[in-house]
Parts: sequence; C-alpha cells; structure tokens
Amino acid sequence: MPQERGAASNLSSTDSRSASDTQKTLGYDEALERVMSLADFERSSHSPGHSSFHLERIGLLMERLGDPHLCIPTVHIAGTKGKGSTAAMITSVLSAQGYRVGLYTSPHLHSAVERIRVGLEPISREDFAASVERIWPAVDFVASEGGFGGVTTFEALTAMAFDYFRRIDADFQVIEVGLGGRLDATNIVSPEVSVITSISLDHIVTLGDTVEKIAFEKAGIIKRGVPVVVSPQSGEVLAVINRVAREKGAPVVSIGGRVSHKLREADVSGQSFEIRGLSRTYDLWMPLLGDIQLENAATALATLEELRNKGYDISGDSFSKGFREVSWPARFQRLSHEGVEILVDGAHNPYSMKRLVCTIGEFYSSKTAIVVFGALSGHSAKGMLEELAVLSPELVCVRSRHPRSAPSHVIREIASKLGLNIAFETENVGEGTRKAIELSREDDFVLGTGSLSVAAEIIEEIRGMSPELYPYIKPPKITAARTNA
Repeated sequence: MPQERGAASNLSSTDSRSASDTQKTLGYDEALERVMSLADFERSSHSPGHSSFHLERIGLLMERLGDPHLCIPTVHIAGTKGKGSTAAMITSVLSAQGYRVGLYTSPHLHSAVERIRVGLEPISREDFAASVERIWPAVDFVASEGGFGGVTTFEALTAMAFDYFRRIDADFQVIEVGLGGRLDATNIVSPEVSVITSISLDHIVTLGDTVEKIAFEKAGIIKRGVPVVVSPQSGEVLAVINRVAREKGAPVVSIGGRVSHKLREADVSGQSFEIRGLSRTYDLWMPLLGDIQLENAATALATLEELRNKGYDISGDSFSKGFREVSWPARFQRLSHEGVEILVDGAHNPYSMKRLVCTIGEFYSSKTAIVVFGALSGHSAKGMLEELAVLSPELVCVRSRHPRSAPSHVIREIASKLGLNIAFETENVGEGTRKAIELSREDDFVLGTGSLSVAAEIIEEIRGMSPELYPYIKPPKITAARTNA
C-alpha cells in the first residue's frame, strides 16, 4: 500500500523524480508530430471493424518498457457517459488525501498534454516530449519486429502515460478507457477497482448496434475477483454486466442499490448533495452541475470506499475537499463574453443530450437558447437535435476542425427536416460562436454542444486561445487483419 505524501508533493519542474530527468533532444512540436502521425483511429475518418482490434501489440510494447502498467495501484474506468468526470472526482479526492495520482483520459480538449496528468494538472510540454523520446525505441521495435503492425497514436499515448506514472513514482493511476473496454489498449491493467459508468448507444459502427452489445464490450474490463462499481443502468445493460461479473467472481457495487445520492440544493455555482455510501453518509458540495454528475459523484465515492476497504487511507475531510475542488471542463461549463452567458457541454449522443437539456431546464427555463451545434459523423445528430428541440432554440450549424466532423450543411438539412429554426450556418466554430453572441438578446444564452471538439473550439474562441493543430494526420492504412485503435 502506498504511503500518504501530503499536499506539498505536487509535481513540479524541479521535482527530483520528474519525468524530464533524462537527456532530451526532441522538442514538443516534433514529439507531437511523431505521435500524432501514427495511425489515429480516434481522429481519422476511417474506423476499423472492432473484430480487428487486439491487445497483443500494446502488450508487447509494455513488455519492452518493463511493464510499467503493473507497477501502480489502478482504478480502471469504462462507460459511455461520465467516465472522465468520474475519473476527475476520484483523482481529486485521492490528491486531497496527499497521494500522487496519475490520471489518463481521452480525448483532449486543447492540447495532447491534457491526456496525461498528475492530479488534475496536465504534464508539461517538456515532459511530454521526453516521454515520446523514451518510448520511441520500443515503438520502433514493435513496428519492425513485433509481427502485429505499427503502434497507433492511442497505444503510444497509453504507453507514455504508464511509463510516466512509473517514473514519477505515482501512488495511484486512474485510467479511462478510450473506446469500448474489452479490446481497448488500456485493458492490460490489473486494477484494484473497476468502474463502469452510464452506458448508452454510442460508437455503434465499432461496438455494436444494441446496448447489450455495447455493455458486453464495456464489461470486458471486469477482472476476476476485482470489485466493479456500476453507475445506474438500464435493465438490459445491468443484466449483461451482472452476468459477466458472476462469471468472473467479481463483486458488484450498484449505484442506486447499496449506494444512493440525494440532491440538497443547487444553483449555477454548484450543488450540495448527500451520498449514502457503503460505510456512512456524506454531505458534500461540488461545482459540477446536473443529475448525471450526482450519479458520477456516487460512483466515484463508492470506488474510493472500495479502495479504503482494501486498506488505503482516505479520510472524510479528503472526500469533502476533493469534491469541492474538482474541475472538469466542457461539462456544463459556464463562460461569458460581452455580457452574454455561454454554456459549453461535450454531450455527443442523444442520451447525454437529453440529460443536458434537463439540467438546462432547471437553471435557464426562462431564457431562450441560441445553440451552436456540430456533430461527428457516426454520432446521431438527428437524435441529439430531437432532444434539443425541447428548448425551441435558434440554431447555428457549425463544423469543427475534427477530421470526423460532419459538414455544417448536413446539420442544417437534418435540423430543417425537424422544423428547427436555423439562424446561421458556417464551417467554422469560431465564426458560429461570434454570430451566436451577435444574435443574443437580453434574456438569451448561448449553448455550444454536439461534440467535445465543438465545446473546445468555443472555449478557445472566447478565451483567445491558440489551437493545437495536426496538419500531418492522415487516414491510417490498414495493411493487416489485426489493428487496434
């Protein structure tokens, strides 16, 4: 069991155990190009069939690096909605206790460094470049000698995270699944606790066209004898998870069963709530809004209690401090510009959009929404727009820079068939955001949603941030039957 470190142990550029302690020759831009130029199924317009995914290549890559993924106590999180927020909550509480926590999530909003964090802070560009340089001999070996084809972008980033967390001597690593679970590159860990957040239809081309098929892929992270914490699910999904858990002898902690939550009070700054946990009841506050975040909080708390049951020290004060200080952008995030209130949320499927609309109804029912909307191809733009129709919005149709983003005219055509009021159409999120602000009146607010890439580009526009661009990304070539995203 790792020893408690104390709040002053946050990573810094002068830390004696910093991952940048090796000689570096790569600059950040060169390192970024090297990683992002690999086969990138996350951003490419091409998506391989799931039957072509496998874990042999990432396993070999980890072996060449000395199996760093097995060196640190791990929380492994899969799900369709809420896994990033849940990971952030768990990380924030463990950090409040004084543990050094490595956090690995995807995708990133503004910069690739956001994927690898210590606590909630992204690593530096210098450490990112050093990590690329350290793993690259192994990447080259696997590509030339491994017999499984070239390493993908996601596999390389996953390897970088595991290697980095070992090098800084992390006490815990909180690992978010990239896609699915069963054949995801992260599914080589040996976790202390597995977590499955809310599951709904998403990535149906890759994972399956029913919630049962998708649930089977997510349940693939369940390990023999390892407890699994499960967010509220539909009956069909829960049946699949419970069956897999029984087969593997994994105890199930169901949110809504042994663990429950109750809202006490909420305003636009945050919400206070009660969670009845496995051992006691907690009164907490957090800045993240919406009922879905209460579910995520209960899921995170149950996970932390399972860690405590395994002997890890986590005090009640750390629960309070961790939830109070948690931050996870582009999830009902509030911004303002020239007196106009702007909400951004990365909702990217009909289920998450329905939950977002419900939260908006709680706080903005008297205001008119001007919605800046774009979606990735393969996601249900029609289903999301049907949910947004409840708001009777003025719609600004946009296309983000993401390579898989649907053209704005496609969004407009779908919206027109649904009878939505289309105020503007553009292939540029920044222009769409400026137009939405221009259209807004005193009782209006701007909502940016439909994908995380749309949310990210709105934040960049409002805050004047320079985007991180990847002009060298090209569609991957599938040269072998077995590849991995």
